[in-house]
Amino acid sequence: MVTHFIFMSSSYSLGTRIALDFIVKDEDEKIQERLRKYLKRITDECGRDVSISTHMLQADDETWQSVCKADYYFKDVLVIDSVDKFIKLIKKDRKLLGIDVAKYILSKITCTQLKLQKLVYLCFADYLCSTGKKLFTDKIYAFKYGPVVDTVYKKYKKYGYKPIGEETEDISSSDVFEMPAKSRILFAEDGTEKIFSIEETLKKYGGKTASELVDITHKKDSPWSKTESNIFIKYPEIKVEIIEKYHKYEEI
Repeated sequence: MVTHFIFMSSSYSLGTRIALDFIVKDEDEKIQERLRKYLKRITDECGRDVSISTHMLQADDETWQSVCKADYYFKDVLVIDSVDKFIKLIKKDRKLLGIDVAKYILSKITCTQLKLQKLVYLCFADYLCSTGKKLFTDKIYAFKYGPVVDTVYKKYKKYGYKPIGEETEDISSSDVFEMPAKSRILFAEDGTEKIFSIEETLKKYGGKTASELVDITHKKDSPWSKTESNIFIKYPEIKVEIIEKYHKYEEI
């Protein structure tokens, strides 16, 4: 029998669980020290709150197939061949994108494309002003009808003024969809804090119509109104500093 020591996490960009597999041999006196150093490096580089599990089990040989045979739990897990690659994959998913927040909102609320844009923005603004940190990495732009996250707009603009159906079809009221979207956010840096903030924002604004949300983001002295356009830039960026300074004028 062979002893395997396994680090496991998730890669949302690859859509699968990932693992590092180490063979533990009795004659290797320094293996425990090396494993502790690997774990420390992973948490140091990916964050102390990163979701990592460790497992030790006996298998017939050193292959991953023998691990899956010994415990079906490890089936369909992608084995990564180095600590560097393992860390790189995790770090990639520790930063949220606007589309991640949009998918979570759609798992809870039926939205038109316009309403979704406003809710994604307000989630960003509320989190920024309460923590001083960005909710996601995308920039926010000043469009005609208010703040817009360009990647979210490009994905859902095909719906026009109709409710978005792609992400919620047949499962809009089911945890089957909500949980993956929620798990994606929880896996990110400060994930629990971010989920709590998003939920609070949706409590305030989720029941409002798209036009009511447009009225809110168009208020006098709102970040959108304070962002100046020019002939060279069709849709100027709404700077983080502007949101921090003027978001208070659009809060309810």
